[in-house]
Amino acid sequence: MIICLVALLALTAGGAVLPNPQAAPAAPPDPRQGEERTSFQSGGHWDPGVQIGADVAMAYGIDPSIGERIGRWRDRGYIPHVMTGVAWGQYQDYLYGRFDGINHVDEAQTDRNGNVISHGGDVYYMSPGENYGKFLCVGVKRAIDAGAQAIHLEEPEFWVRGGYSKGFQREWRAYYHEDWIPPHTSPDAQYRASLLKYYLYRRALKQVFDFVRDYNRQTGKQVRCYVATHTLINYSNWGIVSPESSLIDVGADGFIAQTWTGTARTPNFYDGKLKERTFETAFLEYGSMMSLVRASGKRVWFLNDPVEDDPNHTWTDYRQNWESTLTASLLWPTVWRYEVMPWPERVFHGQYPNGDTHARVVSKSVPRIPIPPAYGTELQTVIGALNDMRQPQTSWRSGTRGLGIVVSDSMMFQRGEPHSSDQFFGSFYGLSMPLVKRGMPLEPVQLENAARAYAARKSGRRAGSDPLKPYRVLLLTYEGMKPLTPEANLALADWVKSGGVMIYVGDDRDPYNHVRAWWNSAPYAFKSPREQLFQALGLPAGVEAGVHASGAGSLIWSTESPAALSRRADGGAVVAGLMRKGCELAKISYRESNGMVLRRGPYVVAAGLDESVAGDPIELRGRFLDLFDGGIGLVDRVTLTPGARRLLLDVDRVKTESPTVLAAACKVTGARHTESGGFEFFARGPEGVDGTICLACPKEPKEVSVGNAILPAGDVTWNASARLLWIRFPNSATGVWVNVL
Repeated sequence: MIICLVALLALTAGGAVLPNPQAAPAAPPDPRQGEERTSFQSGGHWDPGVQIGADVAMAYGIDPSIGERIGRWRDRGYIPHVMTGVAWGQYQDYLYGRFDGINHVDEAQTDRNGNVISHGGDVYYMSPGENYGKFLCVGVKRAIDAGAQAIHLEEPEFWVRGGYSKGFQREWRAYYHEDWIPPHTSPDAQYRASLLKYYLYRRALKQVFDFVRDYNRQTGKQVRCYVATHTLINYSNWGIVSPESSLIDVGADGFIAQTWTGTARTPNFYDGKLKERTFETAFLEYGSMMSLVRASGKRVWFLNDPVEDDPNHTWTDYRQNWESTLTASLLWPTVWRYEVMPWPERVFHGQYPNGDTHARVVSKSVPRIPIPPAYGTELQTVIGALNDMRQPQTSWRSGTRGLGIVVSDSMMFQRGEPHSSDQFFGSFYGLSMPLVKRGMPLEPVQLENAARAYAARKSGRRAGSDPLKPYRVLLLTYEGMKPLTPEANLALADWVKSGGVMIYVGDDRDPYNHVRAWWNSAPYAFKSPREQLFQALGLPAGVEAGVHASGAGSLIWSTESPAALSRRADGGAVVAGLMRKGCELAKISYRESNGMVLRRGPYVVAAGLDESVAGDPIELRGRFLDLFDGGIGLVDRVTLTPGARRLLLDVDRVKTESPTVLAAACKVTGARHTESGGFEFFARGPEGVDGTICLACPKEPKEVSVGNAILPAGDVTWNASARLLWIRFPNSATGVWVNVL
C-alpha cells in the first residue's frame, strides 16, 4: 500500500541544487484521479506556485476567457471543472439588457429601505426572473464546449432582508395570485416570501440542470452539475434562503459543502456564554450537508479554507481555525471527497498579518508576510491525506453515538422581521451544542429526506434507504422551523412506533405556528404542526408534557424553549438530562466524553473539547506521524487537552516490508522498485516551497538522488529504530524522479 501525503518544509541554506525542472519527464498517471477525491477553485491561470496535489481544478467564471483558463489547468494534469456564481457574478449583460433586450436591474435583491444588496459595485445579488436561468445557460454552454467535465453552480442565495424589488413583487403576484405583501409586516408574509425565494432559485437551477442534460444528449457528453452551497445551518444562522434539499428533486448531481472558518466562527450561545466555537459549529455544519446527500447517494465534497475571506486575521488565526474546521470535516467518515481550498493564489501568493493574536488586525503598521513555511508544509501534508481518506475501516472513541437532531429547510424561513427566531440561532444550538460538547457525534437529520422516503414507500415507489433508520434517539423542536409537508410528521411517527425515541422540546409559543400552512388548512385544523405529529403518534389531544409510549417507541416532551436553554447557565445540563432519559428508553448506553477520536484506516482524527465534562483528557499512545507538524514529526504520545486538534498517521497500521511513501511534500505517482534494488517515484509540487517526504524504509539507504543530483547528508534523515526515512528537496511544478538506493 502506498499512502501519499503532501507536505512542505522550509530548508536551511545548503540544500541540494537540482536540475532545471523544465527538463523533468512527464508525470506518471495517478490511477485514482478519476475518483475526483480532491479539488480546488481558482479565478486565475495556472502558475508554478499553485501546482498542488489535487485531482480537479475548478476554473471560476463563465466569461469568454474560460476556454483558455480551462486549457492551462488541463495541460498541467488536472481534471477540468468550472464553477460560477448563481446569485451574483459579472452578469452585467443580463442586468442591462444586452442579453435579451430587457433591462433586468429591477431583479436585483432590495431591502425594505430600497437599498440594493450588492456583492460589490454592480455585482448584485439577484432575484432571478424567468430569463435569468437562460442567461446562465449561455455561459455554461461556453464552459462545456471548452472542455469542462462538470459545472459547479455556486451559492444560490436570497437574503432574508431582501424581497422588496419590483422583480420580486412580480414573481409574488405570479406565484401566489395575490398582491405582494411586504415581508416585514407579519410572520405569515415573511414565511411566504421565504418560500418564494426558495422556489425562485430552485427554478433557475433547474433551468441549468435541464439544459445540461439536453446538451449531453445532443453531444454524447456526460457533464455533471453540482451545487456549491453553504450549509443549511449557516444559511439559517446568517439570514439567507437557498433551495438546499429541494435541489435533489430537480437534478443536482451533488454538492460542495461550503463550511470554513468564516462560517464556523460565527458566535453562538452555550450555557449562557456567547463566543466563537469554530470546531463544534463546523462539525454540525458539515453534518447537515452529509445528512442531505447520504440518503440520495449523491456526491459531496467538504470544503476547507486555509485563509478565510477576511484578510485582516493573522496567520496564527487562519491556521488554528483551519485545523478546527478540517478536523471537524474528517469526523464524518462516509465523506471522502474534499475541496482542499478556494483561491490557492491568495493562500500561496497572499500576504497577511504576522503575529500570534486571534483578533482582527487592521493597523497598517503590522507587517504582512507570505505564508509561514511550517503552515505551507502542513497544508500540503493534509492535502495528500485527504486524497487517501476513502478508508472503509473506521472506529470511534467518543460519547454516545446513534443520536440525531432533526433539521428542516424551513429553518431559513423564520429569520426575518417582524418576529425572527433567536438572533444567535439558539433554537438549533440550544439542543445540539450541549451534546457535541459532551463528546457525542450528534448528527443533523434532514426532515425533507425522511418525508420524501415516506411518500415513496406509501406510493409503492422505490424509496432507497430510510434516512431515519440509523438513529436510536432523535431531538426535535418546531421552534425556529416547521415541517414543510404532513408526510414529514408521518415519517417521524412511523420511526417512533417502530422503536425510536423522540425528544421533543418546545413550548408552542413560536409565532410562525400561525402562518398559512398545511397544518391549519383543510383537511387539517391544528394550531401547530406539533399537534399533528402527536396525533400521528396516537396521543390524545391536550396531552401533557412528560414521557409517553407510542407503539414500540417513546416520546419525551419537554416544554422548555431551546433558544432560552442556550442562554441559561444550566441549559446544557437540562438537554443532557433529557438525552440520558432518551438513551435509557432506547436501551443504549449514555456516555459523555471530553474528546472525540475517529480512526479512518491508518489515520487518527482527534479533538479535545473545551467547555466539556470533567476528567482526565484522552491520551493516545503508539507511533504516529504528526500531520499538523511542519516537519511531519514522529510522536509516541498525544494528549487531547481542551481545544486540541490532531491529524495523525499510525505508522504501525501500515504493514510493509518494502519502501513505502507515507508522507510527501508533493504529489507522488509512479512509485516502483528498480532493477538495481532501489525504490523510485515521481514527485511534483508547488515551486517556491520546499518539500519533505517520509518513507517506511526497512534499511538505511546508501544514497538518495533527486533528478540527477545526489542529496547531501543534511537533507536525509534516517531513524533506525522506527525504520523511517525523511528526505528534503526543493519542489518542482513539472516534477522530478526521486531514487532511493
